[in-house]
Amino acid sequence: MSDDRIVILAHEKFPDHAKTALGVMRYGDQEVAAVLDREKAGSRVHDHDDTLPADAPVVETFADALAAADGDVDALLIGVAPIGGGFDESWRPDVRAAIEAGCDVVAGLHYFLDEDEEFSRLAAEHGVDLHDVREPHEGISVAEGRSAEVDADVLLTVGTDCGVGKMTASLEIVAAARERGIDAAFVPTGQTGIMIAGWGNPIDRVVSDFTAGAVEEMILEKGDDHDLLVVEGQGSIVHPAYSAVTCGILHGAMADGLVLCHKDGREAVRGYESFPLPPLHEYVGLYESLAAPVHEAPVVAGALNTKDVADDETATERVSDYANAIGVPAIDPVRDGADVIVDAVEREVLD
Repeated sequence: MSDDRIVILAHEKFPDHAKTALGVMRYGDQEVAAVLDREKAGSRVHDHDDTLPADAPVVETFADALAAADGDVDALLIGVAPIGGGFDESWRPDVRAAIEAGCDVVAGLHYFLDEDEEFSRLAAEHGVDLHDVREPHEGISVAEGRSAEVDADVLLTVGTDCGVGKMTASLEIVAAARERGIDAAFVPTGQTGIMIAGWGNPIDRVVSDFTAGAVEEMILEKGDDHDLLVVEGQGSIVHPAYSAVTCGILHGAMADGLVLCHKDGREAVRGYESFPLPPLHEYVGLYESLAAPVHEAPVVAGALNTKDVADDETATERVSDYANAIGVPAIDPVRDGADVIVDAVEREVLD
């Protein structure tokens, strides 16, 4: 994304159910002028999450945001992505107001704004761009099994479920690796990662035959320019809806190592609570055995999301329990940094 000053739409979802908003606010380089949330209007970002780098007002409408920013806004970013990626019609007045104010609109939905008759017409009238980051580019094809040919070693974050912190872990690993002088790069596969990095393929929107090919394309593009590629995983191999995306990334990446990500306290598939998660140790064998016929990829470390654990001592205990359960070193990369994971990567993955 090139827009410098943005307003983020997160109605009724901020912060706990606005993963895209939080990701862009934590890792993006844009200035957030305001957040739209009708339920929390009148508060500020740090009233809800003071770990985010910058504070901003939470307001009811885009008009309110524009006033709070003295008219200095470049874009509206839709910071929520509901199951199925649909467009909530209650957002329409804010999107319309943004376009009429001359602001670009950035969305990571399966519903493409540039195919919406009203938005497309208004965008043309006001000379603004509609960025549908989940719209794949033309020319993606099947994988050729070539990802292992690149000079870089490849690390892939995989998960026990959706929404456990795979993108966050990937970005924290890249940052920690770079601090050690490792030339590491982030390979985004989802809408939030693409918004942060400014490039990538939206894997869950690619034709299923081309999923592995979309990952391979990115690895071939970047793999000879860096020492380590950290590929953002999606979904989970046991997810009743999204496992196909997970498998496609796993085989397309041909990773040299895996980091297993989990949300502390998660016991069932989020949004599909009738499906309990398997015991944690079983995931190691599931991922390794599924990867092996294409390219052997051991689980070398774990990342545990302890966001909902109040105190550091309890979080440390939970991380220790998680490491024991999966049989590899683990850490919460947000609370404690990703050095433990990078240690394992240096031992087990890097040539």
